[in-house]
Amino acid sequence: MRPGSKTGRGIGLLAAVLIAFAAFPASAQTARPGGTADEWVGKLGGLEAAPDLDLAALKQQAMDRIKAKAKTDAAPLKRPLVAPDLLKLPQFSADIQFDEDAAVVRPESYRLLGRIADTLYHPSLLGYKFLIVGHTVSTGKRDYNLTLSQRRADALRDVLVTTFKVSPKRLVALGLGEEQM
Repeated sequence: MRPGSKTGRGIGLLAAVLIAFAAFPASAQTARPGGTADEWVGKLGGLEAAPDLDLAALKQQAMDRIKAKAKTDAAPLKRPLVAPDLLKLPQFSADIQFDEDAAVVRPESYRLLGRIADTLYHPSLLGYKFLIVGHTVSTGKRDYNLTLSQRRADALRDVLVTTFKVSPKRLVALGLGEEQM
């Protein structure tokens, strides 16, 4: 299936591409993704078939796992992934800075978000929708981290839409907290 085709199932993405971000407090040291816009385009493009993803089901799986924490109380890095299919998507990760315990993007992250927006405007990516997946550090309660990561993924989507004028139809936000690091 070519980009632009719909599967009729799941979230119906034209062709999903994952932009994963890990949100760390401003005091944390971060590694910014390197490379040129062409390298990023190369990482994100080329998806032949629209993936069969159901965002509501992924969110529910993450919440169910938190509720059944007696079975999954292992350290975050030792837990099985809640959505292993996400790893099959073309992707890159970016460390976006947020105000501590909030969904406010720090000013120092706007240059990186501008580079991401420029990449999304590349002609070869205009037929794609993008999945923004948010993560949080594993301190605090897991259910709170899940909610915070969704708020931050939504905030990142909002910045890309309002500040950098990326079409809201091309962006989908998903917060997975510490459930898929």
